[in-house]
Amino acid sequence: MILVRYPFSDLAASKVRPAAVVSAHHASEDVFIVPLTSRIVLLLQGEFVLSDWSRAGLHVPTAIKRGIYTIHQRLIIRIIGKLAEVDAQHLDQSLRGWLNLLP
Repeated sequence: MILVRYPFSDLAASKVRPAAVVSAHHASEDVFIVPLTSRIVLLLQGEFVLSDWSRAGLHVPTAIKRGIYTIHQRLIIRIIGKLAEVDAQHLDQSLRGWLNLLP
């Protein structure tokens, strides 16, 4: 779990937000992330509320949101926590579903 500087779509400004890293260590300086939100109602298929959001370094109940983004490592502000194993498994299942990958 990280804090990252998300640029707005028009690139006029950015906002610091939490995200989950979903890429393995690689020589590239780019990292795959999925966004998080504290809006935990009306979630889409594959989105879910973290079962242990405090272990993940978050202060309020938080959900994984559908989306995969590529960011440069320099946009990472700091590491804030780690996903609980059950949440990591749920995220793996969600990613497979979003990408239509075999189990």
